[in-house]
Amino acid sequence: MSAVLITVFCPDRTGLIAAITGRLFEIGVNLGDSSFSMLGSGAEFTSVCDVPDHFTPAELEAEMLSLPELANARLTIRPFDLDTAHGPSGRVTHRIVVSGGDRPGLVARLSEVFGEFHANIVHMDAQRVPEQGLYVTRFSVAIPDRIEACLATIANTAGELNLSYHSEET
Repeated sequence: MSAVLITVFCPDRTGLIAAITGRLFEIGVNLGDSSFSMLGSGAEFTSVCDVPDHFTPAELEAEMLSLPELANARLTIRPFDLDTAHGPSGRVTHRIVVSGGDRPGLVARLSEVFGEFHANIVHMDAQRVPEQGLYVTRFSVAIPDRIEACLATIANTAGELNLSYHSEET
């Protein structure tokens, strides 16, 4: 088995994840870390996968692009040369949600705070919810120490921007 990074970007449609993961399963590909997000009216699926050695990248690409759900998709398959196992900085200790009106620089300011406390952002997503006039940012982070100070600083930063803040320990 060899590790590859598969990225699919295409218009969002119902059944997309089922089609992608179903085909990968059928041909003997094992999913590792994976994510899916709607981005505007598009969708992105990314996964580190273990692929049987007999598959060439071209054959794997042909298998994937044969799916009707991937019509007009941009597909990339490339070797994954990094360790597929998470180190200590990949262990999520807290989930944090900051929401309210959209603020330019919001993600940058919050990310800087995490950096000051040597906290690793394991996953982040931000989403506009126009019907409610909200911008919601969710972080899954690994905070190694000074946890209370880090969380207080994030809460204060959110408060300075008139945003709501919620955190939970995992």
